[in-house]
Amino acid sequence: MTDLPAREPSRFSVEDLAGSPNRVRTERILRSVFFAAALLSVLISALIIASLARETFNFLAEVEYGNLIDEGWFPRRSQFDVLTLFIGSLIVTVVAMAVAGPLGLAAAVYLSEYAKPRVRRVLKPALEVLAGIPSVVVGVFAAYVISPNVVQRLFSEASPTNLLAAGIGVGVLTIPLVASVSEDALRSVPNSLREASYGMGARRMTTSVRVVIPAAVSGLVAALIIAVSRAIGETMVVAIAAGASGGSLRNVAPTDSGLTMTAAMAAVSPGSGSDQAKGSALAFPSLFFVGSLLFLITLSLNIVADRFVRRVRQRY
Repeated sequence: MTDLPAREPSRFSVEDLAGSPNRVRTERILRSVFFAAALLSVLISALIIASLARETFNFLAEVEYGNLIDEGWFPRRSQFDVLTLFIGSLIVTVVAMAVAGPLGLAAAVYLSEYAKPRVRRVLKPALEVLAGIPSVVVGVFAAYVISPNVVQRLFSEASPTNLLAAGIGVGVLTIPLVASVSEDALRSVPNSLREASYGMGARRMTTSVRVVIPAAVSGLVAALIIAVSRAIGETMVVAIAAGASGGSLRNVAPTDSGLTMTAAMAAVSPGSGSDQAKGSALAFPSLFFVGSLLFLITLSLNIVADRFVRRVRQRY
């Protein structure tokens, strides 16, 4: 046989491996654009925190500390009782989670474990439409429907506008958030766990409660923490349905009118231009103080939730 001439091995240079100059240039431009977008978001967050911190320190330097624990929250009278706002926010959040937690989780379990694909394609978008309803509409609904027809029938001594009605309204707004995030967490559980449970003779309910929910507990906790942050930050529902717009005495009864942190900020903001002429000069700076407290509360919730999720998270 005739020996074939040996082929010389192909040689590549560094320039050949570098790729097209146009592609390399495009990649550099895109990387710079994405880096600038990420840096801009961090910069905006830092500016917000810096402005809150500066105005909060200025407010604390001028206010008398005895006014921070007073009979109630009346900023134009130099009464800045923080406990009034904290108790109101706590009541609304607890009521909202008592409504949204069970209903949202139950809806998520049904959509994930029981609903047929055709039913899920109809129910899930319909449930998410509820999240698109303007909060001001829900606030009017809570004040003029929930309060007289639900709260005042159950509690005859209830005020026409009260924290309980506001909490129910906030809970209605929070249901789609809990249901959507929880349903995604439940559906991420591998089917092999369900099949193993069914293979041992477990019923669907037992599988859902004993297998699927514990496996998705990290996602469920994350959904609840997001819902709590959403409930704490809700403004319009509480401003309309809770009743105490200008100020509020400290009370712990959900059936009475009250103020939350966000509602107090909304009440003071429209009149900030005239606060220096009438009322307390510290009314407008108190907005930054309340905003800082709200930021610290939500930040603490997120940190605690992140540590808990990392501890109980299961990887498949």
